[in-house]
Amino acid sequence: MFIDTHVHLNADQYENDVEEVIQRALDASVEKMVVIGFDRKTIEKAIILAEQYPFIYAVVGWHPVDAIDCTEEDLAWIESLAAHPKVVGIGEVGLDYYWDKSPKEVQQQLFRKQIRLAQKVNLPIIIHNRDATADVVQILKEEEAEITGGIMHCFSGSVETAKECIHMNFMISLGGPVTFKNAKIPKQVAKEVALDHLLIETDAPYLTPHPYRGKRNEPAYVTLVAEEIARLKGLSVEEVAKRTTENALKIFNISL
Repeated sequence: MFIDTHVHLNADQYENDVEEVIQRALDASVEKMVVIGFDRKTIEKAIILAEQYPFIYAVVGWHPVDAIDCTEEDLAWIESLAAHPKVVGIGEVGLDYYWDKSPKEVQQQLFRKQIRLAQKVNLPIIIHNRDATADVVQILKEEEAEITGGIMHCFSGSVETAKECIHMNFMISLGGPVTFKNAKIPKQVAKEVALDHLLIETDAPYLTPHPYRGKRNEPAYVTLVAEEIARLKGLSVEEVAKRTTENALKIFNISL
């Protein structure tokens, strides 16, 4: 059994065939999926999917790229949704210095607010980090994010950064990039970070793993991520599936 801990089945790319995509995931033994909402539209869709399918869960938060659009009303809405029985985390939240839609200080302010929101509702935080590692780690430390802990989504940092995050009660989640032939750092992380601290994800429809790179990603392909981690660690795919599933159930407080 596999769990895709980060998937965007609420994306427009699945508008015409989401049921088929979900069925292919189930056929590949991906028995649970966590759909991430990051703005009004995608949060609403994540909740609908979680209510429709017993094996789908939702995470709700506001993406840093769109931080400038987030209002206090939006945050209050996210807080109210945290009480939903199928909402299992706050995210994806964090910092994104690649896109310049939202000024850094606006992103940082919203990041801090959502960490505090997660602490208030006692849910794990799912972190988005692009080109902002030092600031992400610093804010997590300053806001005592270890209180709830959470997930470093699609982790792309060094082994040293991974260890810092693990020390703060965060899981390291690996996705499609670990399968890329030239992805030395993700492969090193997969090798050196203990399986107790690893999760697997697709971030579908993005970051499609080899050999489907360049095509639309989907949750069935999380098995390819597990296979690569197993190869790098010299373990069976079954062991990686078992342990990462246990980790996901624990961090999201989900039962089988």
